[in-house]
Amino acid sequence: MTPANRPDTVHLRAFTEADLAFLDRLCTDPDALGEFEWPGFGDPRARRKRWEIDGYISAESAAVAIARPDDTVIGIATWKPRGFPSGVTYEIGVGVLPEHRGQGVGTMAQKLLVDYLFGRTTANRIEALTNGGNLGEQKALERLGFRREGVMRGRSFHHGEYVDVLVYGLLRSEHCPGTP
Repeated sequence: MTPANRPDTVHLRAFTEADLAFLDRLCTDPDALGEFEWPGFGDPRARRKRWEIDGYISAESAAVAIARPDDTVIGIATWKPRGFPSGVTYEIGVGVLPEHRGQGVGTMAQKLLVDYLFGRTTANRIEALTNGGNLGEQKALERLGFRREGVMRGRSFHHGEYVDVLVYGLLRSEHCPGTP
């Protein structure tokens, strides 16, 4: 039997109407996305409107739920095309609710997302940006085979100061499906 807190017990799925409370929380709870991702209070109706328009799946950007086996949503995984032509490069990101962090869930969700994008799209490159202080995310990306490619100095404003953002990349030829 698989323990409930094992990271491999998560899956990605499209958002449903039942998930709107989770999406609302992303706009109203500073802890929901974590210290590196929360942009400030936002209009929760905007997330509901986006869900009504396209269910969070479009050519410009997409997001899916990170869910436990019982379908409880515990996070969000996103991707959007970058580079030229569209579909060659995708930027990914994940956010996991605080009560589920530190269990490898974010790493597993990113692995599932990378496998999905390399398996179902024409992507040759997947990239991720992270705050220079987000050591957990840096380690997770490196475990998945991403390489640190550069530093964008002073690119973000976080807790009253300008901070560096790190660029990580993974090419299709470097990807090992199924590797944690």
